[in-house]
Amino acid sequence: MARTTICLCAVAVLGAVMAAPGYAQQTYGERLGWGPEDRILIFHNDDAGMSHESNLGTIEGFEDGLLTSVSTMMPCSWVPEFNAYLRENPHICNGLHLTLTSEWRGYRWAPVAGRDAVPGLVDSEGYMHRRVQDVIANATPDEVETEIRAQIALAEKMGMPITHLDSHMGTLFYSPAFLERYVNIGIEKQIPVMIMSGYNVENELQRAIAPMVQRAAQRAWEGGLPVLDDLMTSTADTSDPQVMTEALIENLRNLKPGITMIILHATRPGENFGAISGSGGKREAELEMVLSDKVREVIEEEGIILTTFRELMERRQQVAASE
Repeated sequence: MARTTICLCAVAVLGAVMAAPGYAQQTYGERLGWGPEDRILIFHNDDAGMSHESNLGTIEGFEDGLLTSVSTMMPCSWVPEFNAYLRENPHICNGLHLTLTSEWRGYRWAPVAGRDAVPGLVDSEGYMHRRVQDVIANATPDEVETEIRAQIALAEKMGMPITHLDSHMGTLFYSPAFLERYVNIGIEKQIPVMIMSGYNVENELQRAIAPMVQRAAQRAWEGGLPVLDDLMTSTADTSDPQVMTEALIENLRNLKPGITMIILHATRPGENFGAISGSGGKREAELEMVLSDKVREVIEEEGIILTTFRELMERRQQVAASE
């Protein structure tokens, strides 16, 4: 089974912006003190706070599975529940899933900054746009920055740990101006941003944006932040946990040296999740995958090193102190 990449709407722009001419042979993992052949992995779960079921899946994935990282959607209704869990488990690597879209039909959310403060981020119904294209067409970089800062400020007010920032549906990577604000805020606040410069360019879109993302990654590194080598999903397009697990195992056995982040949406769907999304079966299969003993055994057999954004930042600070 071939290596799967992130779907277009959710970050095909991110999936492998690497291997352009001049790509540094030294991985970012090596720059952070690991060996040149070490394979370092972040098992990351998106969408905490989006629903009760998202929270349940995330918690189960941490407590009984292989998750090492999560990010929370601050505009969503179930953030307080997940924040209560974080208060009791401050070791959890929790970032902010910076949210500029509201994609579901019957469950919507509005900007944290308020509709009047960021009118370009709001559709005719008063919620965030459903499509990334509409955010690009209507929102200004200033409005995007205002909303990013509002989401960070809300998390800080709630006492929520912020170990990193990333982008819901990859929206911030579709615009050079948005990407610049994202990286600049991370550097200013010394919060790692999910950005990578690694190996695989698989389509024309990725080739087109590779130089932009590589420049942003270099700026993040020079600004004192860690950088990933690769970003991928592990899953087949299926609701069958066994098929999904086999796809992940193949990806793990073929993992390249450096730091890779695998993005999941592990969820434990209940009776109400179907009213939000038809993706519950696939999300539950992803949860079963991260709970799998087979996956754990392969990680041990392959000598793959699990890590977090918190550790990446600690290592980046050690590198800066030695420079």
